[in-house]
Parts: sequence; structure tokens; C-alpha cells
Amino acid sequence: MKLVLASNNQGKLAELQALLAPLDVTLVRQSELGVGEAEEPHRTFVENALAKARHASAVTGLPAIADDAGLCVEAFGGLPGVDTAYYATQFGYEKGDANNVRALLEQLALKTDRRAALVSTLVALRSADDPEPLIAVGRVAGEIAREPVGDNGFGFDPVMFLPQFGRTFAQLPADVKNANSHRGQAARAMLALMRERWS
Repeated sequence: MKLVLASNNQGKLAELQALLAPLDVTLVRQSELGVGEAEEPHRTFVENALAKARHASAVTGLPAIADDAGLCVEAFGGLPGVDTAYYATQFGYEKGDANNVRALLEQLALKTDRRAALVSTLVALRSADDPEPLIAVGRVAGEIAREPVGDNGFGFDPVMFLPQFGRTFAQLPADVKNANSHRGQAARAMLALMRERWS
């Protein structure tokens, strides 16, 4: 089955392709099919993922899957949340992973509560009008490290410290990360839903 991934993020594509491999699904980034970015005006991950999946499916006529993920920091009342990708721009930096990490560490510098969670919400649709979207959520709690450590992964992986491993996500091998990440949890739940409902 061909599924449109309502994202142009190469990291997400690689992770989701590996995680959904047991279904014999081919993920195609929306940009490869001429689909532009969808608007994400909502304040929750599930609403934005649904908007992105509906947009990609409507333009291509294919089933679509979308991920909306972000970092929820306890000291900031759960923010940046849905604004994670643009976090750095709030502080005068250009959009980008390195600047997001820099801005986060600056904002947390004087905070003692460094608890945070990475959250991923996946939404899959058979068509743009699918009345029963499949929704799967993954969540990993940890702490924000004082400085970036590790070279694997993307986003906030270098500062997301996982007490159970004694390492950041960026220090973990890809297979271990995928087995324990927020996106990995959501993808496994989505895999089960697709087998149950779409097979």
C-alpha cells in the first residue's frame, strides 16, 4: 500500500518507514507528489495531525498518514507543544533544530524542574473524508540535559535525557531509539490499528 506522509521531514520519513515496514507500506513524502504544507492552526497535536493528513489525502487522492509531535516541558506548563518546530523563532533565532535546542537550554538555565516529555500523535486516513481516522499516541518522559550529547537522531534528541538508559536519545543506536521513542510507540500502536481496521 502507498501512503502519503504529510511531512517533508527526512528524519520522520526514515523512522516511520522502518517502523511500518511489517505492513509492506511504502511511504512517500508529500513534496514528492507536489503537496504543499498544510496549515496547522490548532493547539493540540491530534487536531494538527488530522489537518495535515486530510490535506495530503485530499490533494493526492491517496491514503495519508501524518505525525504531529513536540516537546512538552513541565516548567513551561507543557509548552512549546505544537509550536516545537518554531520554538527558536520566539527568541529571535532562525527556525532549526540546533537553534531550538539552544533556545530551550537558555530558557531552562535558571529552572530546577527539567522534566519534559516528547509526544507523538499519528493520524492515518483512507481518504480525505474518512469519518474514522486512526489515531495513535506515544509519549516518553525524561529530563532536559544541561547540554547536547550524542550525534544520532534529530530535533531535541541530543538534550532529551532518559533516566532508564542514563543517556540522551541522540546517544542511543537507532534500533534502541525506535523501540523506545514517542514516535516508535505511536507507530507500533498505529501498526496494530491498521492491521485490525484496514486489513
